[in-house]
Amino acid sequence: MSADPGYFATYHRLLQHPPKAGAVAPPPGNDNGRPLNDPAPHPVKPASPSATPKRVLLIHYSQTGQLSAVAEQIAAPLKADPGIDLHVETLVPLTPYPYPWPFFRFLDAFPESAHLVPPPLQPLSLTGDEHFDLVILPYQVWFLAPSLPFTAFLKHPVGRRLLAGKPVVTVIACRNMWLSAHEKVKALLDEAGARLIDNVALIDPGPTLATFITTPRWLLSGKKDGFWGMPAAGLSDDQVRRSRRFGLALRDALHTHREQGPGPLLDGLAAAEVNPSLYFSERAGTRSFFIWGKLIRLAGGPGRWTRRPLLAIYVVFLIAMIVTLVPTSLALQALLRPVMRPWLSRIRDRFEQPSGSATHRLPLYDE
Repeated sequence: MSADPGYFATYHRLLQHPPKAGAVAPPPGNDNGRPLNDPAPHPVKPASPSATPKRVLLIHYSQTGQLSAVAEQIAAPLKADPGIDLHVETLVPLTPYPYPWPFFRFLDAFPESAHLVPPPLQPLSLTGDEHFDLVILPYQVWFLAPSLPFTAFLKHPVGRRLLAGKPVVTVIACRNMWLSAHEKVKALLDEAGARLIDNVALIDPGPTLATFITTPRWLLSGKKDGFWGMPAAGLSDDQVRRSRRFGLALRDALHTHREQGPGPLLDGLAAAEVNPSLYFSERAGTRSFFIWGKLIRLAGGPGRWTRRPLLAIYVVFLIAMIVTLVPTSLALQALLRPVMRPWLSRIRDRFEQPSGSATHRLPLYDE
């Protein structure tokens, strides 16, 4: 069902209305155990001009433009709402990261990414003393870690003041391995005193092994189209368009002050679906990036020619690991699935928090 151009009532409003005849409640346990008796949205009165608008901060950095497209979809319903004041801050590294990447410049970013070493940013337009009711943080994943400009914001004194005590929604757009990066982001948010109330993870829908080819080709050449029978790299146009549902849900939650609670605000919207079978490969890759990154950093800082021989050796090692470890890990998990199922379920449940992969609210917001 298309979203109503007015405001949708959220849970509090819905719970005040008895179910219509024939209405079917969602499965038990959805919405943290609270039944959604009436699936039809009810328009709510727009905020009066004299009401204090809710202030929302959206911070992002996008190298390829994909994350910007997602951020724009989420921001659109908030921008259009007279009761919400949205501030968008685009992070600009002091030394820009090129797109497409030159080969060695691409590899040269991994040691600092793995060790969360922040690059300098251009001055922000904010001082850190501004008040925001909600902070939205879309980010990319670089080498199984948050992108360097995003890491720089999370470690920046102004960024930390902006995040302190604030409810935060993170939005990830990446290939398909985001668990390690999100653990690092959660730790940095904790250090800043922020409250993570929601997480969205949008991943490349292509087969895992195919994305090991299509994604580097996209980043190194700028060519995103499919080839040799493999799908196009990155998110599909439909995934980007449908990310608008998160902006609609956040808009409605802000009108009923739900951001002041523990969250989540985006449950029931298929926000984060985890493939636990990739967990082992991701752990191995994260450890590899960290160990080799430490060694390469001993050879000099970013851009130093002394790093190139080690980077060349590492890329051979990385390719060998991808073509052996990942298929072997997936095959062993398929063989041992009956034994490993409870453990894999626990991994899935852990990383899908707080927003989850349930879909019972999609009819309200998916256009």
